[in-house]
Amino acid sequence: MPKAVFVYNDALSQHVLREGHPMRPTRLRYTYELLSAYRAFELPGALLMEPRAATLKELSVIHDEEYICAVESISKGETTYSPARYNFVANGDNPPYEGMYEASVLSSGASIVAAEAVLTGKADTAFNVSGGLHHAARSWASGFCIFNDPAVIIGHMVRDGMKVLYVDIDAHHGDGVQNAFYTSNKVLTISFHESGRYLFPGTGDSTETGEGEGLGYAVNIPFLPYTGDEVYLEAFEEIVPPLITGFKPDVVVAQLGVDAHFMDPLAHLNLSSEAYTNMVTRLLELSPKLVALGGGGYSMDAVPRVWALEYGVLLGVEFPNDIPESYQKKYGIRKLRDEGPPEVSSEVSTQAGRFAMEGVDTVKRRVFQFHGL
Repeated sequence: MPKAVFVYNDALSQHVLREGHPMRPTRLRYTYELLSAYRAFELPGALLMEPRAATLKELSVIHDEEYICAVESISKGETTYSPARYNFVANGDNPPYEGMYEASVLSSGASIVAAEAVLTGKADTAFNVSGGLHHAARSWASGFCIFNDPAVIIGHMVRDGMKVLYVDIDAHHGDGVQNAFYTSNKVLTISFHESGRYLFPGTGDSTETGEGEGLGYAVNIPFLPYTGDEVYLEAFEEIVPPLITGFKPDVVVAQLGVDAHFMDPLAHLNLSSEAYTNMVTRLLELSPKLVALGGGGYSMDAVPRVWALEYGVLLGVEFPNDIPESYQKKYGIRKLRDEGPPEVSSEVSTQAGRFAMEGVDTVKRRVFQFHGL
């Protein structure tokens, strides 16, 4: 059985951004409880690891020190820095709240723990469900994200001489990670997401392919609303396996946001749990080393189930479809796997397929040549 780290403790799930805010860190706790109900952490290959806080030095590989210090100060309620300057707005996506610095450095540190476990050979794979906060920029918060933990761990990998392939299956474009490495040929970013015509952050067109030395090292596949498993998985297969083969990364970092799931209240894609397990299975087969991170996902039903299934893939086990009675009684969720997403009309499905394949063709034409494909 492969060794798979799961990074978690309750400190990761106890903060509240704002009453009614869609980002609810309790989803992390629900995932841990569901896996515990399946007794996953008692399996031979499972390694439950504690997170730690990322340091200023570790974060500064991506973020400006002034910004890091501003987050810490604002988190304490101090008035030294103007929150709005760093995109913290009380009724916005990124409200300032007490303890946000501690929560954010712990989430980033958890991703560092996951990466270190894989890179040192302590584990074959690792999963930090609290990570994947891919929108944060160098000097400001964005899209519920304060520190960009995927970019932080990738930045340190690059400093250590590694080539990194980043795959992002969140419904929202992985703009923060792309922007951090847009001129680098040491990092190949691949983002699958709902088209920016319909969803935040409004970026991620298939023509965004990098600049300077990074030309050909950014890949974007946007999808129309209501795109389902078949179209999404076809695009994934057309893009990811050949680019892993051509780029030959030392490590793959995967952001596994669940907001492309059909139950998600913020996005409009139509994926099922089966699509997610299919993609993680393929990444596991193709990757020399794999570090998995969480990300978006705002259905308290779908997120724990999908992340539990994905950790099962990393462990090489299939959990029974009937959810253990203790979890059923507490949360009222009976089945681990979806019966299937809602049906869409053939016209919608055809349009979604055509749009996705146009993006795939654009990427092949613009990017594959840089990787010998």
